[in-house]
Amino acid sequence: MSIPADSPAFNARTGSAYKDRMKITEVRTIALGGATHDHGWPGGTDPNVQYNTLVEVVSDAGLIGLGSCYTTRALVEGSLDLLRPHLIGESGLEPERVSEKLRQSMFWLGRGGSVEHAISGIDIALWDLLGKAVGQPVSRLLGGCYRDQIKPYASMLFEDPPLLREKLHEQLERGFKAIKLGWRPFGRVSQQYDEVLVRTARETVGDEVEIMVDAGGSEQFWPHGVTWARETAKMLGEYNVTWFEEALKPDDVDGFAELRATSPVLIASGEVLTRRQSFQPFITRRALDIIQPDVTKCGGLSEARKLGWMAYDHGVMLVPHGWNTGVGVAADLALVAALPVARWVEFQTGVPYIEEIISPRFELDADGMLRIPTGPGLGIELNQDAIARYGR
Repeated sequence: MSIPADSPAFNARTGSAYKDRMKITEVRTIALGGATHDHGWPGGTDPNVQYNTLVEVVSDAGLIGLGSCYTTRALVEGSLDLLRPHLIGESGLEPERVSEKLRQSMFWLGRGGSVEHAISGIDIALWDLLGKAVGQPVSRLLGGCYRDQIKPYASMLFEDPPLLREKLHEQLERGFKAIKLGWRPFGRVSQQYDEVLVRTARETVGDEVEIMVDAGGSEQFWPHGVTWARETAKMLGEYNVTWFEEALKPDDVDGFAELRATSPVLIASGEVLTRRQSFQPFITRRALDIIQPDVTKCGGLSEARKLGWMAYDHGVMLVPHGWNTGVGVAADLALVAALPVARWVEFQTGVPYIEEIISPRFELDADGMLRIPTGPGLGIELNQDAIARYGR
């Protein structure tokens, strides 16, 4: 977004888009509906179910920061009733401090949960706003770019073998070199059928494509414990699966530590956790090989960056959970660019909220890699035609 020289955001001395005291004047929300992707939960096929809410943070300089929350608009708006008095009039140039102020102000009114989801969207928008103000990509503002591209993995649900083969071929034709499969029948029929699904996947994609498996232990009333997870991990190792995700209930630190101690494959989890304190025992106890914070839930880019460096110091990897929107994926790309050992980013394919609502669209290169956006802020804008279709 270019800024005219007579804009209050333009600094005549440096010639850059910068203002010492850019203030936040408004926060707006856009609910996404009409094309909600099947998430694998029971009864989760209604396209009108509304889970993702976009956030726009408006400044007195005329610049708008864009964020995303994995929470319904009703819950975001309810949270904003609490957050607006602490946000309006604040600096648009200090995302980390402002987000932490919101978090500290909410200790008695919703510590974690949907309030933290709303803070996450605001935080992402504040980083986007800062980047636009100073004419720099968020990846650089997060500390510097360790890479200019990263491997995305196509993220999809398990299906019965005939349909599974068909959907896997679709991802291979798009050029993906890594594919994650999860939920639906896996872990819900029998261990023998689990192996049929994994064997089908490996035979379909061959040995050169990475496969990850997500059991979906955050589904309500998940029935399995460490014994099932340990036996399943052994089976996954026989098919050279890269990691085993959400094998246990999300808060089972002891169980994950026990599983990781014997697993032949990497153990991953964390998509439902909020705030860095929730991740801390998983990291410090090395209960996971990979933490998976969702920037649209966990507290935004500010919290995710803290988590990334905490994980790095303990020999744990970070792979952001990306089952949300194109805005969330853009934030993930900025985050993984600024972490020294990032290797993958999640990409949910065929989802309009990811592939249609932003401009420019994400495109894989010939090697199956995604480029890190280099434009100001997150390096994207909303596609207003798509927002007209899916915005509520």
